[in-house]
Amino acid sequence: MTALKAILDGLDRREDGWHGAIPDDWLQGRTAYGGLSSAIALHAAMLSEPDLPALRSAQVSFIGPLAGPIVVKTEKLRRGRNAAFIQADVVSEAGLGLRATFVFMRGIDSEVDHQVTTLPDFRRPEPGDRTFSGVGVAFTQHFEFVDRREGADLQPAEWLRWTRLKERDGLDPMVELVAMADCLPPAALRLLGRNVPMSSLTWILNILGPEPRSSDGWWLLRSNADYARAGSSSQVMGVWNADGEMVAEQMQSVALFA
Repeated sequence: MTALKAILDGLDRREDGWHGAIPDDWLQGRTAYGGLSSAIALHAAMLSEPDLPALRSAQVSFIGPLAGPIVVKTEKLRRGRNAAFIQADVVSEAGLGLRATFVFMRGIDSEVDHQVTTLPDFRRPEPGDRTFSGVGVAFTQHFEFVDRREGADLQPAEWLRWTRLKERDGLDPMVELVAMADCLPPAALRLLGRNVPMSSLTWILNILGPEPRSSDGWWLLRSNADYARAGSSSQVMGVWNADGEMVAEQMQSVALFA
């Protein structure tokens, strides 16, 4: 297996961008796992501009398939006193595969201090608990999972999953979070009860706090599809660390071919 850090360390900066490759063991069908391609784009964006503040938001469009050799091209859209906007495109032989806009922003003094979150009822994995990985999709072999799909308090299209990246040493915490946060299958699959062809279209990730961390590498992911009709699904998602703190809110649009 090819560790995420090895992929990032292997990026070669040239005049037209960072050149690298998507290994086969990180594929999801015929394209790269979305968390990987987004993490590569974020890594290049962070390298492209010095002294960036913390990542606050990512807006990602999955435009086409990404596999094999890739080039990552970045562009500073704007940098002001508090925030910087960096665009990153990931291109393969098939053309533009991913376009992301990353927003980096320093903390500022504010009289507003408000957060309302609800921790899902699903305890963190303990040593000795049974986990799974590498089920059916190549990229999953890089992670450990514990799922909860049943229970009276779960919505019909709600999915809970504890997730841990197996090889995470040396990764920037933001890169690790982005790589991990897309690890749930589309929540609408819960309504079907089986796997069908599908494709993530867009992904919005908002970071809650300057530098989210998880003490033992475990993160709790929640996804709930509140709309699925005519092959289009919209889902809201959340990420909590091992201490029960919510660290990110997400939203994703998914095409379902069933």
